[in-house]
Amino acid sequence: MQLAGQIAVVTGGAHGIGRALCRRFAAEGAASIVVADRNLAAAEQVAAEINGVAIECDVSQEASVQSLVNQTLAEYGRIDLFASNAGVTVKGGVEVPDPQWQWLWDVNLMAHVYAARAVLPSMIERGHGYLLQTSSAAGLLTEIGSAAYAVTKHAAVGLAEWLAVRYRKQGIRVSCLCPAGVVTDFLDLDDPVHQFLHMSAVTPEELMDNVIAGLASEKFLIVSHPEVEEFFQFKSTRYDDFLRNFSKVHDKIERARNQPSRPPRERDGV
Repeated sequence: MQLAGQIAVVTGGAHGIGRALCRRFAAEGAASIVVADRNLAAAEQVAAEINGVAIECDVSQEASVQSLVNQTLAEYGRIDLFASNAGVTVKGGVEVPDPQWQWLWDVNLMAHVYAARAVLPSMIERGHGYLLQTSSAAGLLTEIGSAAYAVTKHAAVGLAEWLAVRYRKQGIRVSCLCPAGVVTDFLDLDDPVHQFLHMSAVTPEELMDNVIAGLASEKFLIVSHPEVEEFFQFKSTRYDDFLRNFSKVHDKIERARNQPSRPPRERDGV
């Protein structure tokens, strides 16, 4: 897909990776970009910057996602690219309370389901369309600091795979964006896990080069770091060794967590 002349929708478009997607799509010549976010004021700021349109949307609510699609179709008559990008995380393992597990399930997985339900009928009718679904390297590997994040991001990858297989003959293309560390407010530099990710983190703008190249070649898996694909291949061929190695990383991070506290570091944000 080339972005020039296309109508794109980006959820979670007011901050971080979503904002970078909006800016880069505009730079690539998209005809219009709908910046969707539950923070309408922040979405309006991004939309004003790129001459786009802001729509308030809570992706955890199916009616809100359907309304977003309906408003866009009413305004433009089509959606060429739907970037289902919003995501959330919480720290902790299986002890995390059920409401937080449900919140991550709704935002990190069901939002992609709601988007597909809403936008696919019009795409299939036209015979083409593109779904860009943001998961995470945690969806391919794991995320040591958050069980709910790792599990829901794995589910997001599984959904993207299924959509790519099921609708290919109807002209639908799917890419799954699986970044590792990206320098946004999502990284909490007081957390040893995120400190580890920050050491090799890329900027959202650097990630966009990979996104545009992936869309142009209709590549399913788009990553931020080449080692993510290398680790994924290692996982698929030497699963037990992969798990043992990640366990060692966990032990190292836990040792760092138990060290005497240091003065807080300034957080990076984009």
